[in-house]
Amino acid sequence: MTDLLILEEAQLISWWEKIQSKTERMLSEIGDQSPHVATVNEYDDMRIDWWTSGFWPGMLWILHNMTGKDGYRHAAWTWDARMEQCFVTESNLHHDVGFQFLPTSVIKFKLTGDADARRRALAAANFLTGRFNLNGRFLRAWNQDKTGWAIIDSMMNLSLLFWASEESKDPRFRQIACAHADTVIKHFIREDGSVHHIVAFDPESGEVNEYLGGQGYAPYSSWSRGQAWALYGMANTYRYTGDIRYLRAAQRVAHYFLSCLPEDHVPHWDFRTPNSQNEPRDTSAASCAASGLIEIAALLQKEEGRIYRQAAERILKSLTENYATLDEPSCQGLLREGTGNKPAGQNINVSLIYGDYYYVEAIAKLRGWSNRVF
Repeated sequence: MTDLLILEEAQLISWWEKIQSKTERMLSEIGDQSPHVATVNEYDDMRIDWWTSGFWPGMLWILHNMTGKDGYRHAAWTWDARMEQCFVTESNLHHDVGFQFLPTSVIKFKLTGDADARRRALAAANFLTGRFNLNGRFLRAWNQDKTGWAIIDSMMNLSLLFWASEESKDPRFRQIACAHADTVIKHFIREDGSVHHIVAFDPESGEVNEYLGGQGYAPYSSWSRGQAWALYGMANTYRYTGDIRYLRAAQRVAHYFLSCLPEDHVPHWDFRTPNSQNEPRDTSAASCAASGLIEIAALLQKEEGRIYRQAAERILKSLTENYATLDEPSCQGLLREGTGNKPAGQNINVSLIYGDYYYVEAIAKLRGWSNRVF
């Protein structure tokens, strides 16, 4: 068991038991649906190629690995096979195949050795490499007319490429992942540690055309979930490569993120709105950042990592005490007050399945879980 710094072990055990109870209730209600957003206490059911389709089965795999209960394993087993059909039928798969196949195929292979899971995960990695723009050295975001767009979210999908490189002994996956990470350091992460959400490149020359606000307030604002994607993704990139530049980038983004948090340690949806105190929170940014901060802490010497570990525990404590619904059976989501896309007026003050996933993942890490895939 990893030493706790702020949280008491009994408190953490109590939270974990409530998470198990709540997830079992969710399983009885959600079943094999593909949840994304819970607006009025109940999660929706999105199409299987939607970018969030891996998070619900990912929660189940974590619970199975932590508890040994076969019910979680049984419920999670078929998800990667269902998603695989998107490769042979018309679909809208894109840069987020990492979000979809890391918490399904990759963890399934890690825990069970299933050969089909390995094959599916490698197929997803090959798909992702096909989105690499050679001149711009970035992974293309989305589909349709966005041929030159790259987004900070893709930092979290790089783990699929690093895993594939280690598993297949093929360096091209790692080379592409590192090239994209280098582009993020050069064009996304600002000197103060804040990040752009979208950089639009010329798809032919690879030169930067413009910066776009995306899901943030404005092109030069600071979307809090984008900060979380960046700090976590850079930490993962260092873990796979050992290149200190990536760890320092993760720390720089983390320092900015932590400096902008309000008193309860749960961020507003963007750190640079004109009057942030009146803006909605984003608990999904908080849970993702907490899990990423735990990663940064683990990559450093214990004393140096302590500040990141403490920050993660403060965030998780606030989430559990002020935003979680662990004792509310009428709410399917684990966390309220997530913000999906404020500029578009979509999914504000809701439960978000990826917020729930990273909340479970972070607390599992504090309980000693080490079979991470992101």
